[in-house]
Amino acid sequence: MQCALYDAGLCRSCQWIEQPVPRQLDAKMADLRQLLAGHAVGEWCAPVSGPEQGFRNKAKMVVSGSVEKPLLGMRHRDGTPQDLTACPLYPASFAPVFAALKPFIARAGLTPYNIERRRGELKYLLLTESQLDGGMMLRFVLRSESKLAQLRAALPWLRQQLPQLKVITANIQPVHMAIMEGEQEIYLTADEVLAERFNNVPLWIRPKSFFQTNPTVASALYATARDWVRPLPVRHMWDLFCGVGGFGLHCATPDMRLTGIEISAEAIACATRSAAELGLTNLHFQALDSTRFATAQESAPDLVLVNPPRRGIGEALCDYLSQMAPQFIIYSSCNAQTMAKDIASLANYRIARVQLFDMFPHTAHYEVLTLLVKNG
Repeated sequence: MQCALYDAGLCRSCQWIEQPVPRQLDAKMADLRQLLAGHAVGEWCAPVSGPEQGFRNKAKMVVSGSVEKPLLGMRHRDGTPQDLTACPLYPASFAPVFAALKPFIARAGLTPYNIERRRGELKYLLLTESQLDGGMMLRFVLRSESKLAQLRAALPWLRQQLPQLKVITANIQPVHMAIMEGEQEIYLTADEVLAERFNNVPLWIRPKSFFQTNPTVASALYATARDWVRPLPVRHMWDLFCGVGGFGLHCATPDMRLTGIEISAEAIACATRSAAELGLTNLHFQALDSTRFATAQESAPDLVLVNPPRRGIGEALCDYLSQMAPQFIIYSSCNAQTMAKDIASLANYRIARVQLFDMFPHTAHYEVLTLLVKNG
């Protein structure tokens, strides 16, 4: 992939961009093999990759500069701003949105937040696109509600320019810290969710619900989990750290009982809506802490699927799974180091199958899916 920003030394986020993608995949596979070197792996599946560029379905842009000439992008470590609207990781459909947002910021009088002076209102712009119909969700992250009336008044112009904006919100983040969003979300449109669909499974995206950034590879990840689960004798399954329910909704069958657990109430609302649309009545989603939920149960189901954040599932959940010994565990990880550490704690399990998913091309990061089977 060619990137003018990288060539000019203005952005180094894609640290592996000079390596061909096949070489990147080889390096990631070598890293994964080293992390799991202490285990006998039944099957190493071929890694899955997607497009080299234009694959991101979301942009998280720091707003800097002036109200007349805003910059949308990031800040370097020394505090200098860098416009990233030409980043080749974004699809072509983002360009007209960025182009319209710059004059809109002036129209609405949304002064970019100045970190040094602690003045200004507009901190971030968060944009998400649905692959289903090209609909988009736009979130204005503001320091306060002081410019909310001006934002509302200017919105008709923006929606006329960009009819693809289905969901628009203002998020209030008053803290002087590098925190992406605050607790308060104010909807500026009648629609509050963005419709998406992977592998004929309806998914819904709300402002605060986590959603994968690489739809092509994420679709393959969910489909692979489904294909691994379907042949297994599973009557009851847990989907822990389930997010909007992508894994559970793909793996569930009408005669399977599934419990999905996720700390985010917004994500659970999305998962529940998807299950209803699919007509799956044996799926139950709850907004709870996954570890606390699991460790409070007196027994475990046939299969536990975990998709934790980068910190992994941790000692408490590992101990519980070792003690309760479900027949199968599927571990989806965005941090193979913590996954390897957790698997080392699950001494009564063998690794039946592993597959790497290149969710983040041009970086050292990757996702991995692992099927663990109880010994004996």
